Amino acid sequence: MLIINGKIYLEDRVIENGFIRTEEDRIVELGMMENAPKLDGDVIDAKGLNVLPGFIDQHIHGANGADHMDADQAGLLNIATFLPKEGTTSYLATTMTQSIEAVSTALGAIVEFMDNTNKPGQAEIVGIHLEGPFISKKHVGAQNPAFVLKPTTEYFDTFWNVAKGRIKLITYAPEEAAPGFTDYLRSKGVVPSAGHTDSNYQQIIDEIPNGLSNLTHFHNAMKPHHHREPGAVTAGFLRPELKAELIVDGIHLHPDVVKATYEIKGVDNVIAITDAMRAKGLPDGNYDLGGQEVIKVGKECRIATGSLAGSVAEMDFVVRNFKHFTGASMRDLVKISSENAAKHLEIFGRKGSIAIGKDADIVIVDNDINVETTICRGVVGYQK
Repeated sequence: MLIINGKIYLEDRVIENGFIRTEEDRIVELGMMENAPKLDGDVIDAKGLNVLPGFIDQHIHGANGADHMDADQAGLLNIATFLPKEGTTSYLATTMTQSIEAVSTALGAIVEFMDNTNKPGQAEIVGIHLEGPFISKKHVGAQNPAFVLKPTTEYFDTFWNVAKGRIKLITYAPEEAAPGFTDYLRSKGVVPSAGHTDSNYQQIIDEIPNGLSNLTHFHNAMKPHHHREPGAVTAGFLRPELKAELIVDGIHLHPDVVKATYEIKGVDNVIAITDAMRAKGLPDGNYDLGGQEVIKVGKECRIATGSLAGSVAEMDFVVRNFKHFTGASMRDLVKISSENAAKHLEIFGRKGSIAIGKDADIVIVDNDINVETTICRGVVGYQK
């Protein structure tokens, strides 16, 4: 494949009018248009639009009627096929707080899909995000408190073994964890992420030396910043070791909170996510999330208690909002939508930037982040 006439965003520079040549699933050549080779294969004319690394969503439960907890191969294919239209080329299949049996079944199905079905042209599952069941009952949000478990290495090993080591990130409540839990996660190469947590400031920073490095949907479902009782949010603001996931749908966070977080944390420490559930891409109505009924009205989803229940946001919508809320440059948008997650998940060797030798995961967008073309590992997954 040859992509021509694009404004190509590399790690260290921008090629104002350039080309990218791919072979099979990799980028093999790039440069200025005057040096573009002849090609008998597919040619995509970017027509001067922005050529970016494909979006990486490290926190997504489902889309288009399917959920990772369904443990259904057709449903998993549905999600992977649906996501390129929003520019997503890689993601973490995210689970919910349910029974050990239900979570284990879902993990087994995800691994089977990764090994046998997930092909170029589809968004790629690059690992699993285990959101729960190791959370606080005080901040369950839309998770089911009946299935909350204490974070122990024994329970973790149960899931780790079923997932065949594919768990990349775990959301847990540090204040509930057994001693040594965070260290153990890091020893397995898993990113420990505090979320759905009642941890105060000190409890969060005490786990940083042990490997805590992420805050799940920052601000949501955690102790807020308070001038006399600093919470997890205060720790997130002050400590650069902690990456902040942000659901930038305009509902979970006020636009000025997004802007404040961006300016306080700095662009290298913010990761945009959707936290989307199965109702994404579908009409308003009632849907299931982790065994609980969710009511979708517009871009807003809530369970019967009134708690927000994930989102129905698309990654392009999230990135567009981030631009509008913060005034971020296109280079910064590349970081918050792709590069930061790839580095944090330790997959930057093949994802997260446009470079020779990396996966040909590419999204072509206009200046307002409207997706024109998405390429997943060298195969077009979506064209407008």
